[in-house]
Amino acid sequence: MQNFEIILVLLLGAALLSLAAGRLKVPYPVFLALLGAAIAVIPGIPVFSLSSELILALLVAPVLLDAAHDISFRDLRRNKLPILSLVVVAVGLTCIAVTFIAKAFFPDMPWAAAIALGALLAPTDAVAAIAVMRQIELPHRIKVILEGESLFNDASSLLIYGLAVQTLVTGSFHVADALTAFLLVAVGSVCAGWILAKVIVRLLQQIQDPATSTVLQFVTIFGVWVLAEHLHLSGVITVVCYGLTAARAPSSSMSARVRIISFATWETVTFVLNILAFVLVGLQLRDILPLIRPEWVGIAFISLTAVILVRVLWVFLYHFLYVRGLIRPAPGVSLGRDDLKEGIVVGWSGMRGIVTLAAALALPDRFPYRNFILLVAFVVVLGTLLLQGLTLRLLLRLLNLPYDDQSEAETKLARAYVFGIMRTDAPSISDSKSMTPDKNILLARETLDDLRKSEKIGDGVYRKIEQEIDWLDLSNRK
Repeated sequence: MQNFEIILVLLLGAALLSLAAGRLKVPYPVFLALLGAAIAVIPGIPVFSLSSELILALLVAPVLLDAAHDISFRDLRRNKLPILSLVVVAVGLTCIAVTFIAKAFFPDMPWAAAIALGALLAPTDAVAAIAVMRQIELPHRIKVILEGESLFNDASSLLIYGLAVQTLVTGSFHVADALTAFLLVAVGSVCAGWILAKVIVRLLQQIQDPATSTVLQFVTIFGVWVLAEHLHLSGVITVVCYGLTAARAPSSSMSARVRIISFATWETVTFVLNILAFVLVGLQLRDILPLIRPEWVGIAFISLTAVILVRVLWVFLYHFLYVRGLIRPAPGVSLGRDDLKEGIVVGWSGMRGIVTLAAALALPDRFPYRNFILLVAFVVVLGTLLLQGLTLRLLLRLLNLPYDDQSEAETKLARAYVFGIMRTDAPSISDSKSMTPDKNILLARETLDDLRKSEKIGDGVYRKIEQEIDWLDLSNRK
């Protein structure tokens, strides 16, 4: 009973901190990180232990699916170069920098352990950045880059992390074999995610009860992860591909009532998982605090500095290459005189979060330097959230970025098409007086799907209008 009461207190505390963050206009992960730090020094809280395999599945799989569901293929393609540069180059440079820092201070640390540390510090978390952006209107392109980066650098970082951990566990590593295995795993994971999404989406279409559908959604996403692991595939790539494919299903594939309820549930669960991640790392830190050496703290802050500087320097280098004409934007993307300001925002939006914590917690108990790695992970997450998360809003005001009306213009366009169809005097509908509300709703959904397929609107606007149609559909059924 005591454990249950403590869980209730922690959830209550996290909810109150989230409310406080909203009033203070601070990203809520900042306060959650402070909660984790407080738990580390509060005596009397029992330890909740989870297996390393369960931690990644529980904390990472739903977050990846939630992020993949909101990604716009059109916007990803238009901004593929900056996103790929962050996913590949920034992740690689961060991993290399942290690896050599760890080896410089601990020569006896296995290379695989140092690489694992670098890999788990590399992925950024868009939750804090997006929380700030919801308070201030930003260019649509910045949001796309941060969301796309957050999704795909989770995959690239965790692949490196998994390879390093496996190398230590098996005790062997061969470049040729590892590269071949990597390609096979990547291709197999993409195929598995695509096939599973096609099958599961069709099955879920048959479920009209919101509670049952929502439960099955969680069961299937965890099942996708577990199945991928049993098939020796990448759970990360499989889930990302699954989410991207499932998100392209037509609006009519799910009833309005099921979608509204399940989407609200997913948002709540993602919030609870963030709480759980910080609580777990706080509990882990409390056990290792007596074992922490003073020099570890200094090394952790050096790693924090390296993580921030590597990202900022790469973004500036990318801008320099663009100015020199060595990098050109994709067709349909216009970069003006404010692209340097956008680069500054992107460079300063490198907060770390739940993926970094989950990867650190998932290390086996006997992993070399596990306590040190866990401390560094928490310091980097807490440091980036406090330093960058608390100053990003001020930076946005200082830069005074121009107003971007792309989303607003696309929203007006979509409403003109979709809700014009739902008017009985719509000239595009023959014999419109005979159209029933159900037929109007169905036609509106088909029109919305066509707008996305023709790339006249992105997925963000698509989800917004889809929700408006859902509420209208429900009101017609009362």
